[in-house]
Amino acid sequence: MLYVCVDRARVAPGGATQRARTEGHAYARERGLAIAEVVTDTYGEPDPARRRGWQRVRQLAQTGDVTAVLVRWPSTIAPEPAHELRHREVAWLHELGVRVRYTWPPLSSKGL
Repeated sequence: MLYVCVDRARVAPGGATQRARTEGHAYARERGLAIAEVVTDTYGEPDPARRRGWQRVRQLAQTGDVTAVLVRWPSTIAPEPAHELRHREVAWLHELGVRVRYTWPPLSSKGL
């Protein structure tokens, strides 16, 4: 699963969304992973549990339909000022056996 939360408006996705999608697909291809679904949210709500797209991520994790969630960088899940929300969500996913992988090259090259 690829999760994208970049643009501020859903009406006309911009370059940041396209870069996140392109990086995510390249990351998956290079590692032999299949992206079952691309889930998107608009940027703005700091609590991922309140975003419709992230709720879909949680649903798929609970049903065992995904083993990894690909995101561009940590702040995709929750912005730095709300890092405790990100840690909460990543820990919850890990409890279900779902890994969070970062697709941005400087992070992915470190194995994160």
